[in-house]
Amino acid sequence: MASSPLLTGLSDAEAELRLQTHGPNELPRTGQRTIARIVADVLREPMLAMLLGAGAIYLALGDRGEALILIAFAGLSILITIIQETRTERALEALRDLTSPRALVIRDGVRKRIAGREVVPDDLIVLAEGDRVPADGRIVRGDGLMLDESLLTGESVPVRKTACDPAAPVAAARPGGDDLPFVYSGSLVVRGSGLCVVTATGPASEIGQIGRVLATLETEAPRLRIQTRRLVVGFAAAGLAASALVVLLYGLLRGSWLEAALAGIALGMSMLPEEFPVVLTIFMAMGAMRMSRSRVLTRRAAAIETLGAATTLCTDKTGTLTQNRMRIAQLWLPDGRSFDPDAQAAELLAEDFHLLAECGILASAQQPVDPMETAFHELGDALAPATVRARQDAGWTLDRHYPLDPALLAMSHAWSNPGGAEERVIATKGAPEAIADLCHLPDSERARLKAAVDTMAEQGLRVLGVADARWPAADLPPSQHDFAFTFRGLVGLADPLRASVPEAVRQCRAAGIRIVMITGDYPQTARAIARAAGIDADDVLTGEELAALSDDALRQRIGTIGVCARIMPEQKLRLVEALKQAGEIVAMTGDGVNDAPSLKAAHIGVAMGGRGTDVAREASAIVLLDDDFGSIVKAVRMGRRIYDNLRKAMGFIVAVHIPIAGLALLPLLTGMPLLLGPIHIALLEMIIDPVCSLVFEAEEDERDVMARPPRAPDTPLFSRSLVGWSAVQGGIALALTGGLAWLLWQSGIAAEQLRAAVFLALVAVIAGLILVNRRYSASLAAALGRANPALAIVMGVVAVIMLATQFIPPIADLFGFARISAAEAGMVALLGIGQLVLLERLKPLWSKRLIG
Repeated sequence: MASSPLLTGLSDAEAELRLQTHGPNELPRTGQRTIARIVADVLREPMLAMLLGAGAIYLALGDRGEALILIAFAGLSILITIIQETRTERALEALRDLTSPRALVIRDGVRKRIAGREVVPDDLIVLAEGDRVPADGRIVRGDGLMLDESLLTGESVPVRKTACDPAAPVAAARPGGDDLPFVYSGSLVVRGSGLCVVTATGPASEIGQIGRVLATLETEAPRLRIQTRRLVVGFAAAGLAASALVVLLYGLLRGSWLEAALAGIALGMSMLPEEFPVVLTIFMAMGAMRMSRSRVLTRRAAAIETLGAATTLCTDKTGTLTQNRMRIAQLWLPDGRSFDPDAQAAELLAEDFHLLAECGILASAQQPVDPMETAFHELGDALAPATVRARQDAGWTLDRHYPLDPALLAMSHAWSNPGGAEERVIATKGAPEAIADLCHLPDSERARLKAAVDTMAEQGLRVLGVADARWPAADLPPSQHDFAFTFRGLVGLADPLRASVPEAVRQCRAAGIRIVMITGDYPQTARAIARAAGIDADDVLTGEELAALSDDALRQRIGTIGVCARIMPEQKLRLVEALKQAGEIVAMTGDGVNDAPSLKAAHIGVAMGGRGTDVAREASAIVLLDDDFGSIVKAVRMGRRIYDNLRKAMGFIVAVHIPIAGLALLPLLTGMPLLLGPIHIALLEMIIDPVCSLVFEAEEDERDVMARPPRAPDTPLFSRSLVGWSAVQGGIALALTGGLAWLLWQSGIAAEQLRAAVFLALVAVIAGLILVNRRYSASLAAALGRANPALAIVMGVVAVIMLATQFIPPIADLFGFARISAAEAGMVALLGIGQLVLLERLKPLWSKRLIG
């Protein structure tokens, strides 16, 4: 590719032509979810499609009331999902706008600031401290240029850059590593300045190549939704078969095919689980709304439940476990004394430590961008600002900056007193071996220095040496080697853990979730961070070792690995795939572009919203807006709570269906008049059941929710114990309501009164089942003692429905009811109480199996 002139850059016309040819400097937003796409995704759900289809059939048959009820509740569930997901997409769009970089380019010899999306190949870009690189490029001029490429490599330490000849060919290189002449889109300039010629933009950049990998990955379908679909298919098949049989038998035995059709429709409605999609949607949407209050953004509501089932949590180190900023963790003096700013008193212990800190600050930029230099300033401000800033506060000025050089990994600053009363002070910092050379240390002191450096490195610290010198002459020498430096000590820097991480890791381990740290950093640093966080660091796998392992060997070893270090982006993806093949439910956290493929490949991707990149956020299902690793624990707890409560709600719904279906069949078996018509069943299923299910959604989590291991991946939503308990509840409810119907019919009661009494008995049964199923492990009294505002609301709604069907004539006429007597009302009340007492006595026989 031809390079642009070094001083003038492209012309505006050339830039416009390249923009038309190569397109904007941005990644394709193929994953952006518009309202139309969200609606289409919701309507493709088989459960909701079945619900809308049923409403359309009833509308075609002329049963407008039933059709409107079905369609209204289907529309409500769709609306809830659309509102939640559009809110999420708007929040992500706001994050995208906030993080969009701008660029300073030279065009027609004039510097101008443009939007990052307008950068084109061959543009000449000016880089300075604090700039975010807008595109990939080659450095053609540099002055002490250092960049933070952690978003691409996972390494928190900045890398040095060198310039290359614009006309000479240069072999391409991957991000990471010192003394390379390349910069990459998304990296941050932390020191120095330079000019670079753009070589790749948008999809052609390093970030864009990762984006192409993302496009080939399929997001894992939520297991709970898969299980629920299977349940719906099973219930639908059974319901349709039973309906056809009832129509045939009713018509043949009674001769009324119209009544046969009504009976068949009623039975089909009683067995088809119309409530399932409503309940599932409400649980996930409400869970997402609850999580949003904790600043956890849910891009896919079902992802919360999947995270609750996670068995392995793979986490990046930089910016996820750590704060992605440097902090001085240790000062070491040549005589062997050391100082820990965190563990010791909040004041430097001796004048030698003061001098070491002061020299480190004097050797740093006055307005630092480099996180290591920022750490020196923060230490001085926190511990002894009056001492370590004495010269700067007295008006001393910076005369000369000696930049870092590949031949000498040290940088120096020459300071002078404006009054001229004192000689210049030269402060330097850099690699310990470079500082040892500048100070001309003897071999014995170099050996002690190396031992100290090794000890600090084993603690995961980045080690710098610090020295100073005096210069009395007016003219400063051209090289740092011309100063007579005195070695002042070593400084150990660390990227500190987030405060919430150790407790979050402890809770995850208590919940049976294995933590695996995957990082591009060095093994020593990774092991030290892992131990501080509470992650098992006994078995460390390096990228080099990973490359030598076959897929089978990796799958066998992956179960013991706690830390993966020096890992390349494509290797992260391979690790996630190996864990999935080993049967793990994998959650992956991260914030960098290098994390995006593994975020999408995992069962559940969790991106950091503050420091994270657009690519990482759009590849994930959950975004932590506050970048707090501890929020993951909240999401796991919420996921487990949702699953527990969903099982209660689904079990309750199945239990309720049994008496409804039984009463729909009873007339065929006994000769009674129709007890429940389509409108009665529609009211029971589409109003009472979903409303009652809100009680279960609002239930607090169980006390042991984070003290039990994750459920097995193949655990069915309806276990045998849950099916059995639902059958017992439903069977008892059917026996009681059916028995009441038989007694009342034998007494000669009118059809309208019989139908009203049976309907009220069913409502009482449903209310009792709510109370029984709130807690599997607690008694009714203990369950009632737990706060649940939705319970009182639901019970009030149930009471209003019962009274309305008796005392409001238009409603009673609509349902074909007549007012029942006081004695019949008393029988209904006794039936509800009797069922409640009986089930409470039986519940202890099932509770252990239900909880397990």
